[in-house]
Order: sequence, then C-alpha cells, then structure tokens
Amino acid sequence: MRLPDSVTGSFLVVLGAAAAYGGWLLPPVPGQPVGPNVFPLVIGTGLALCGLAIVFGIGHSFEEEEELIPLDDGQTAAAAPSQGRLYGLRALLPPALLLFYVVAADRLGFIITAAIMVYVTSTALGAKWKLALPLAALSPFAIHLIFGKLLRVPLPAGLLPTPW
Repeated sequence: MRLPDSVTGSFLVVLGAAAAYGGWLLPPVPGQPVGPNVFPLVIGTGLALCGLAIVFGIGHSFEEEEELIPLDDGQTAAAAPSQGRLYGLRALLPPALLLFYVVAADRLGFIITAAIMVYVTSTALGAKWKLALPLAALSPFAIHLIFGKLLRVPLPAGLLPTPW
C-alpha cells in the first residue's frame, strides 16, 4: 500500500508540531540559557518543515525517474535495481553501528567513532567516496559542537580531543 506524499507529509507536520509543542511546555533551567526544552523544539520544528516540503513536493524533481524496459508484447516493466546477495543485511546496520559506538567510543573518542559511523552509513546508502569522506570528516565536528557546547552533553575525547 502506497500513501500519497500529502498524507505522509501531513503526518510529519503534525508529529513535528506535537514535538515542538511538548518542548515548549518544558520549564527552562534557572541560570542556563539552554534547557531541556530546546532539543525537542528544534527537532519538532525541523520535522514539521520537512513534512511541509514533502506536502508541497519540494525536491520531488531531484528524484531519478524509474527506467522502463520494453517487453516483447508491447508493455513495459520497471528495471530491477542491481542488488547483491548481502543487500538485505543492510537492515542490521543501525543496531550494528549502535553496538560499535558502545564498544569503541570510550577508546577512540566521539570524533573518530562518529566519522567511521557516518562513512559506513553513507556508503551503505549509496554515496560515492567523494561525498562520503568529506561528510565523515566534517559532520562529527558539527555534531560535537551542538552536543558539547550548545546542549552541554559530555562526549568522550578519546584519541582526538576537540580544541574547544
């Protein structure tokens, strides 16, 4: 069963609005500029904006058209994507990466562990190494800035401590 983009996008808008409203209701922490209300407010707002983009079809033109193969009797069929024998095991990637983080984060540190996780995830999702390497090199620092400085969540330093 396929749901239209307007239904799924509207669901994301409602879910994001509910998360933002729930974050708005949380009380601020006295003496701190950022409290527990910021994270759900930011995530909820982003989710609602993504839902609106889906509803209005923003980015729909960037999707690749499905290649049709003509059949002998004049009909057409969609080309099956090339998949290896281990293609179905990609579903085990998120729990495997979580276990990897638990085992490796204290020894390697957040930056190195997150870089490995981003590279593995992006290549498993089909990104070329020209995109996966810069993404793996830069995104752990951005995430560390958000969690370490803005949200004040202590992250393991490991082999490559951050200068801040």
